[in-house]
Amino acid sequence: MSELPEIGKISARIFDELILPRLGADNASVIVKPQHGVDVGIVEIGDKAVAITTDPVFIVPEYGWERAAWFAIHILASDAVTSGLKPTYLSIDLNLPMEITREQLEIMWTTMHRECLKLGMFVICGHTARYENCHYPMVGGATVICVGEKDRYVTPAMARAGDRVIITKGPAIEASGILATMFPELIAREFGAAFSQKAQDIFYKMSVVEDALTAVSVGVREEGVTAMHDATECGIWGALFELCQASGLGIRVQPERIVVEDCVPEICSHFGIDPYASISEGTLIIACRERKAAEIVTALTRKGIKSSVAAELTAPRHGMSILQGGRERELVHPVVDPFWRAFYTALEKRDGPQGEPKPE
Repeated sequence: MSELPEIGKISARIFDELILPRLGADNASVIVKPQHGVDVGIVEIGDKAVAITTDPVFIVPEYGWERAAWFAIHILASDAVTSGLKPTYLSIDLNLPMEITREQLEIMWTTMHRECLKLGMFVICGHTARYENCHYPMVGGATVICVGEKDRYVTPAMARAGDRVIITKGPAIEASGILATMFPELIAREFGAAFSQKAQDIFYKMSVVEDALTAVSVGVREEGVTAMHDATECGIWGALFELCQASGLGIRVQPERIVVEDCVPEICSHFGIDPYASISEGTLIIACRERKAAEIVTALTRKGIKSSVAAELTAPRHGMSILQGGRERELVHPVVDPFWRAFYTALEKRDGPQGEPKPE
């Protein structure tokens, strides 16, 4: 029987057994290698640190072409900026479905160009073609490269016991943003048109680029941020677990202190998902020195980004725990993100099992 998941990322065990032992030729210039809880690899080239990350190009036409392209670029850049360095170059491969039109491609690429301009990324190379058997949403792959000074990057190995953990925006940002965008009529019927419109605005919070660059502007390493992690699949619980795994530390989390965006609790409750275990692109986990935590939160607030100090890293012997309502329980990795089942169930109810709209 296959040990591979039905959908989504492979398990940590499969990664450790199959992928990690086979990384090609060793190279002394590699200073951050692949590991759980780390979104980038980092190499030294001359007197610079170069952070590199690769992901699928993720295009969902149902979001609308402009929104879909915005999201595709920010997914890529969001992993890269957890290095603490600014995105510099983009290499992108587009393996497009045969049905895409010139007009659709023009909207998509114009939006990607616009976002790269805003982020300061130059598209240095790529490949663009249409092929049979290529389908949305995975329409290629891309690599983001960040170039900066050697003393400006961060990685979980720099975190230590006593560091505070800041969480931006709160839980289920991506889950809520996607559900609000894909099912606006359903949400309007349940909560009203104004609520539905406000909930759709969460979509454009699905990026941690400004969060990360604002945090490191305060300082890095001994002067501020020590590590960052983007809360994607399995949400805040998964991201905190992975950060601890990567840093070799324990953690005490106080959920009551985690900020929550408007509309998120209602959406998660309606679709029956645990917000803290649900996919949350846009939520940044920031480890920092205790004396800098308040300054980082203040800097984020000035940018209009909600955040709070919600946890403390501890010695590994203390383990990973959640303190809530006067009780302590173990923090475990959710492993399976509840968003996907809820999303496809809602999609089937709306469109029918073969994609045909159901009669009202």
